[in-house]
Amino acid sequence: MLEVKAKLGEGGRLVIPAEYRKSLGLKPGDEVILVLEEGEVRLLTPHRAVRRAQALVRRYVPEGRRLADELLRERREEAARA
Repeated sequence: MLEVKAKLGEGGRLVIPAEYRKSLGLKPGDEVILVLEEGEVRLLTPHRAVRRAQALVRRYVPEGRRLADELLRERREEAARA
């Protein structure tokens, strides 16, 4: 794990070191997601945040079950009843 000491600037700004930006594929203007967990701040790329959410859902949804298909079917059934 690469650790770097950093200082907060005006308005709480923090510069992400170049090595970190390069490793994460971040460019100026990119959005990141900050998560506060157990007293630590984690920085996630949107791609990584999606993967993390998918992994969380996978723990509760059996393999082969497609929630999006179920939602579409339910919506179509509701529309047909209206």
